[in-house]
Amino acid sequence: MSIVIPVYRSETIVPKLVAKVADAMHTLHLSNRFELVLVNDCSPDDSWKAITDNARLHPFVKGITLRRNFGQHNAVMAGLHYARGRYVILMDDDLQHPPESIGKLLEALRSGYDVCYTRYVGRQHALWKRLGSRFNDMVATYALRKPKGLYLSSFKGLRQEVVQEVIRYDGPYAYVDGLILDVTASITSVDIEHQARADGEGNYNLRLSLSLWLKMLTSFSILPLRLATGIGFCMSVFSLIMILVITVHEFLHTDYPRGWTSLIATILMVGGIQTLCLGLIGEYLGRAYLKVNRKPQFVIAGTTFGMPPQNRSSASNPEHHV
Repeated sequence: MSIVIPVYRSETIVPKLVAKVADAMHTLHLSNRFELVLVNDCSPDDSWKAITDNARLHPFVKGITLRRNFGQHNAVMAGLHYARGRYVILMDDDLQHPPESIGKLLEALRSGYDVCYTRYVGRQHALWKRLGSRFNDMVATYALRKPKGLYLSSFKGLRQEVVQEVIRYDGPYAYVDGLILDVTASITSVDIEHQARADGEGNYNLRLSLSLWLKMLTSFSILPLRLATGIGFCMSVFSLIMILVITVHEFLHTDYPRGWTSLIATILMVGGIQTLCLGLIGEYLGRAYLKVNRKPQFVIAGTTFGMPPQNRSSASNPEHHV
């Protein structure tokens, strides 16, 4: 089994994380049958040093460091390229995901499911994050055709066959859950106790959360374009109705003064909608442009084990672009 964890600003948490994972694997009688892949997403603290120190102490720890910060999902993709286990567990580095719950995920995968997500009991996130997750869940249900009731948590398990399909995606804007939903419908979920963060504060603020939401919406769905088309059609019908109303009104009330307020309001509304639609089209074109120009999904600066990625056996240089 492989456990892939992106690491960012977790210098003090890494030793605790490694110890708890080792204890959980011992309980599951998998002490010699797992690897812990820690991906340093160019963390500004000494997280990479903590990873390399633990890699020297524990043979199951495999460290990867990226040349710059690519974001959580891209860092996960980097780890998935190196994951060799028959089953792959994805989790966060802050210990809010208890390693003791890995057994539940493993049991679900062994029973035949391709993917197993987790549902948080006693969620420890702030109110704005919980509200944002509900909104994101609603959008994902319609945009990505996510099964209703399935919570897209970052703590999940995948079979290696699914991982191989996921890492075929080479675009610069990875959204792991969108890729999973594109690959399989054999998905289940289990309940876990959500823990408080072991140290420090969460790395996701409102700006990053909005960026992730926009990535999900524009990278794996054309719903915004269809929405823009619908708005344009509705505005065209509304404009036609207003033209008829104004024409009739002009014949019935020839001395009625024309109002600048309604005219300016209409112009601003139509102009705003046009700008919004052009922005959506530009977002899609921009992402396509960056992919055509091969903007890297991640760039590996080095590893603690010097092994090329599983599906890139010809790569001999430790600096690896995807």
